[in-house]
Amino acid sequence: MFEAVDVFNIFQKFRGDAVVVPSGISSEHWHDISTNPRRDAAVAETMGGPITFALGLALAQPEVKVVLFDSEGSLLMTLGVLATVAGMRPRNFYHFLLDNECYATTGGQPVPNAENVSYEEMARAAGYAASYSFDELEDLANNVERVLDEPGPVFVSMKIVPEIETKPIHLRTLRERRAQAEIIRDLREELGISVG
Repeated sequence: MFEAVDVFNIFQKFRGDAVVVPSGISSEHWHDISTNPRRDAAVAETMGGPITFALGLALAQPEVKVVLFDSEGSLLMTLGVLATVAGMRPRNFYHFLLDNECYATTGGQPVPNAENVSYEEMARAAGYAASYSFDELEDLANNVERVLDEPGPVFVSMKIVPEIETKPIHLRTLRERRAQAEIIRDLREELGISVG
């Protein structure tokens, strides 16, 4: 199992100008590591929301690489979207799944059958152009550049160490974040999208 921060540190070296859509608790690490926050789009915080946002962005901006850092809990909320992604064939879409085998945000309840589910096989069977699973951090480090150079949609699954949040939501210390309107404004400016 990897630490999410290790995954992000490896990825950051090869990010280039990709738009990154982080999700889940581990996305807090991405905010600390990212060197281009104007191209970070943490706008779909509801479970199941990040993948549809990232897919829509990839389809609307086919010349822009879009990288989603998803969680298995979120993906399970909209599992059928794997077939939608594969069917739309966005060549600029890279779907990284950080699988911690639990619902960490709500106290660590186990994801049913978590140790036996093969998400990369699901993505492959759904029709993703390529699908990978990395068990060793060194393998991820040695292959992530090649993976990001492949035409999408590409799926990458990794088991990560859970970071379970046990405090009630109203007692949690929340990180100050950019408002969604600011994120969308920054993305429009970065991507040269005019409004109106």
